[in-house]
Amino acid sequence: MNRAAVAVALAAVAALAACKKTGEGEYEVQKPVVGVQSDTIHTPTVDVGTDTTKIVTPKVTVSKDTTKIVTPKVKVNPPKP
Repeated sequence: MNRAAVAVALAAVAALAACKKTGEGEYEVQKPVVGVQSDTIHTPTVDVGTDTTKIVTPKVTVSKDTTKIVTPKVKVNPPKP
């Protein structure tokens, strides 16, 4: 088990050592094939900025209205004995 951990650690160190930056957003990675083969990997670019948007909000007005509300009036007459 101890030998396997050492082998994994050495493989990780070798993988990190085989990678170098060649330009802005570019890395050169060496693959372990018979001999050595180099590939260039292009990383994605991200543009960050701001944008302005116009928002139209509704105009709300409140007014005091003194209208009379007509409600029905119900009078119940009980039956006479």
